[in-house]
Amino acid sequence: MKKLLFLLANFFLFLPSIFATNIDLYSSNAILYDTINNKIIYEKGSSENVSIASITKIMTAIVATEKIADYDETVTILAQDFNSLKENNASVAGFKVGQNVTYRDLLYGLLLPSGADAAQALVRLTYKTKDDFVEKMNVKAQELKMLDTHFTNVTGLDEKGQKSTLIDVVKMVEYAFDNPLLKEILSTSRYITSDKKLTLYSTVRSSINQVGNMPYVIGGKTGTTKNAGRALASYSNIWDNYFIVVTVGAPQGTTPYNVIDHKKIYEYLLNNYEEKNILTKDSLILTLPTVDAKISEINYYLDEDINKIVPLDFNTEAIEINYDGLREIPFNTKKDSKLGTLTISYDDEVLKTMDIYLEETLTIDYLKYLKHHPYIIVSLCLLIFILSLVIINNFKKKKK
Repeated sequence: MKKLLFLLANFFLFLPSIFATNIDLYSSNAILYDTINNKIIYEKGSSENVSIASITKIMTAIVATEKIADYDETVTILAQDFNSLKENNASVAGFKVGQNVTYRDLLYGLLLPSGADAAQALVRLTYKTKDDFVEKMNVKAQELKMLDTHFTNVTGLDEKGQKSTLIDVVKMVEYAFDNPLLKEILSTSRYITSDKKLTLYSTVRSSINQVGNMPYVIGGKTGTTKNAGRALASYSNIWDNYFIVVTVGAPQGTTPYNVIDHKKIYEYLLNNYEEKNILTKDSLILTLPTVDAKISEINYYLDEDINKIVPLDFNTEAIEINYDGLREIPFNTKKDSKLGTLTISYDDEVLKTMDIYLEETLTIDYLKYLKHHPYIIVSLCLLIFILSLVIINNFKKKKK
């Protein structure tokens, strides 16, 4: 009975910490990812297979851009670019049959208003067939280590076999924002096509404007299907660091529940974390004594500031510095020799790993050497004694 009461007491003691990271979301799945430190800060079903709706079009854009040679080349919209779109209730950018536009216009039409017409035009103009294009999407997914992702179409419409995970989407979004053109497009609010006939508006920006006060969001991509609900991938800059939030499964309707959830997640980050200088450049991190050298010890200092996004209750005293290598440096160790490896960590997370080298030439100190090797002195004395005896003996013989 006492044991049971003890367990219950401890359960309730730690109950607040168990639910400390729980965020009341409309979305069924969510992830908050720190791209600089490659760390998940918050997640809810991030490894589950889900539909990601039109967030898929980010991969469509990636594959298309890597095939297009000239973004300002003029192409023509054809009737086949609209096949099955009306029947599937797919969103369109508003291009017209016979309209002459550029590849750049199509990419903006694909990502800002989430145009399936632009998607199908890009398929025709780059890989000619949907099957070839989708195959390339899946090859690219494997290259990006999106191992739980499989595409069957270019628009993100619900379809058997079309699946991904939020952690896979993070990899795709990060890759897209590393592409200058895609970053520019995904961050744009409004775009006028090259022929001045069509103005394209960002579904992300229009939704954020409804919710308001999210200045840190650089851009992203929305999506909506029956299976995915209201989905959103957003890319943000906070504390000069880049974060990615992806959610799916928010209720559909006129209210942008997906954006509301993103605001909640970012507010959780801002209210519970901070950017902190963990260790300062030139901090002493290791001292190694030498053996029989004129320099008695060598100090090693941190070569850069270590700044991390950490919880507000971060304790700098809990930082661990572990060194694995030579504990003493012999005088005859060659310059530039590797002595060992130093690891700086906190709460089982490695913050920095450094190889430690001997960066100067050591000179022997003969007094230290002889002090540490007394047998040499004894041997020398014995040798001198023997030589003295020999000399004395020879001198006596000569006298005779």
